[in-house]
Amino acid sequence: MAARAAVFDVDGTLTDTNHLHVVAWWEAFRQAGHTVPMPDIHRAVGLGSDDLIERLLGPDRDRDQDSAISSAHKALYGAYFDRLPAFERAGDLLRTLAGRGWRVVLATSASGPELAALRRAVDADEAIADTASSDDVDEGKPSPEPVQLALELAGAEAEQAVFVGDTVWDMEAATRAGVRTVALLSGGIPRVDLERAGADAVFRDVADLLARLDESPFA
Repeated sequence: MAARAAVFDVDGTLTDTNHLHVVAWWEAFRQAGHTVPMPDIHRAVGLGSDDLIERLLGPDRDRDQDSAISSAHKALYGAYFDRLPAFERAGDLLRTLAGRGWRVVLATSASGPELAALRRAVDADEAIADTASSDDVDEGKPSPEPVQLALELAGAEAEQAVFVGDTVWDMEAATRAGVRTVALLSGGIPRVDLERAGADAVFRDVADLLARLDESPFA
């Protein structure tokens, strides 16, 4: 039987961390002399750092500030590493899918100590087969590259995979990779935006998805 891949975003999907990112980015921008509205930052969460800064400050910004802004965000967000919260039943969902024969792969813009902290929060390492992090790809979401790498790591074809995420960028990346998509509302993005970006199914959060797994693309 061909391998089946369950590909998961992490921030806003398995962990309740999107708004921590918003606050950390807001402060990083403030320190660099920029006032960026939090709702705009929220909608950009899920992009890699370079793309997020480009989207929020535009092409005419002083690019010499980019590295300092990104470093400030990492330092500010790092203050939460010892207490990052996973969503209820996140680990149970991954273990259930692994028990049903799905190869669980994380596809995330997080890497290094941040990714390690997120994995500790989810506490389901035994169910996670592999990880496609920002260190492993040239382009982050909405490029399909992270999802394509996750499929390669799982040894699965696109038609044998399901991607679970919470942002427009997640849905666009998975759709471009030809993968069925499950969107979660736990990241704070409106249902209509997720559906417009290609979501095949929408659930409230991981606990809702687990409770209705047999009604989902994982059935």
